[in-house]
Amino acid sequence: MTDHSFDLVILGGGSGGYAAALRAAELGSSVALIEKDKLGGTCLHRGCIPTKALLHSAEVADSIRSSEHVGVRASFDGIDVAAVHAYREGIVAKKHKGLEGLIAARKITVVRGAGRLLDDGAVAVGDDRYRGTNVVLATGSTSRMIPGLEVDDRILTSEQALALPDVPRRAVILGGGVIGVEFASIWRSFGAEVTIIEALDRLLPGEDPALSKALERAFRKRGIVARTGVRFAGAESTGSGVTISLEDGSTLDADVLLVAVGRGPVTAGLGLEEAGIELDRGFVRVDERLRTTRPGVWAVGDIVPGLQLAHRSFQQGIFVAEEIAGLRPTIVPDSLVPRVTYSSPEVASVGLTEDQARAAHGEAIVVREYNLAGNGKSEILGTAGLVKVVRRLDGPVVGVHLIGDRVGELITEGQLVVGWEAHPEDIAPFIHAHPTQSEALGEAFLALAGKPLHAL
Repeated sequence: MTDHSFDLVILGGGSGGYAAALRAAELGSSVALIEKDKLGGTCLHRGCIPTKALLHSAEVADSIRSSEHVGVRASFDGIDVAAVHAYREGIVAKKHKGLEGLIAARKITVVRGAGRLLDDGAVAVGDDRYRGTNVVLATGSTSRMIPGLEVDDRILTSEQALALPDVPRRAVILGGGVIGVEFASIWRSFGAEVTIIEALDRLLPGEDPALSKALERAFRKRGIVARTGVRFAGAESTGSGVTISLEDGSTLDADVLLVAVGRGPVTAGLGLEEAGIELDRGFVRVDERLRTTRPGVWAVGDIVPGLQLAHRSFQQGIFVAEEIAGLRPTIVPDSLVPRVTYSSPEVASVGLTEDQARAAHGEAIVVREYNLAGNGKSEILGTAGLVKVVRRLDGPVVGVHLIGDRVGELITEGQLVVGWEAHPEDIAPFIHAHPTQSEALGEAFLALAGKPLHAL
């Protein structure tokens, strides 16, 4: 084997890995970035970016269908699936080219191949060993599959669903989390009949119940069926479709079944445990500063227990690079990581739900809701929804929760408010431009401060 020495060796070129590489290089470190596939990882190639491209195509389709409502005569002639995929692939290719150029400009050494951590702390790639003063594990996650099911032309994970050559006539989605809800929104906009199966009692069970209730109501109006509180029993592919069995004895027939039951960490077969890295159900155990149980080895992103979100991975990559450089960056807990589901309507949140706030602070909390029906810009856009804000009694805002078209663009303000532990009385004097949807947040904060401009 040939040895190569660097200040930092990173295993995985997704959001967390390339963020760590870019920041470390900016701070003067020599960096080797090892990636067996394409730089950018799942988010760029099989997750965040391509799904949001499909969601934009879906939004355009819905806008054309409803154009007469705003006085525009247009005809909807259907979905050109090949053209949709070309649009999606073009977006991904452009972002990938930009990332590769940025990595090259920072003089980061990219190693193409599958890496494995050795017991001496080096990372082996083929016949080469890459040694770093520090090593960052950033190998990401992959779609989970129900035991007993196998992916085929009818039973899919999100990776296969992205590239379907045709719009399914009937689709069943197993799992009412973010991935399931987003694909339900896409396929319904494209004309499919969609049913979501969720074992828990509501869609998006990690969000505040008020948002789940509003989403289910919006989906019913769109014709999306949500069967909650029922468990999956099995599925059988046929030549023309798939039959899904539920534990209540009912069955569903569909063209495709999308299995969207979460993502698991990619840590198997990488030599981690043999090298002294402790795992918990496949996830890498880390302390609050993302150090693993082996000195000099760090972990970021989806292999670290917690929210599996690209922007969390990105932030953790920057954090580790700065921590290694001795900058002592601020720890960002998962409660301060913004969450967005890009369905129609969108769901966005940060901080504690009402139930979580009551569990943490008892009855010493105040909750206010503002309906988007009172917001001028939301009326123009034709979206329903609400803003829900939670504060500690005579204390700071601890949670911001939104549902409505385009509300994902508003959540950064919520993150700043919750992250800085701002009191509503401090926020209320700030002006929100009119007419914008951000005014809805302003109205909610005014209400928390005890001076609502409009009734809540």
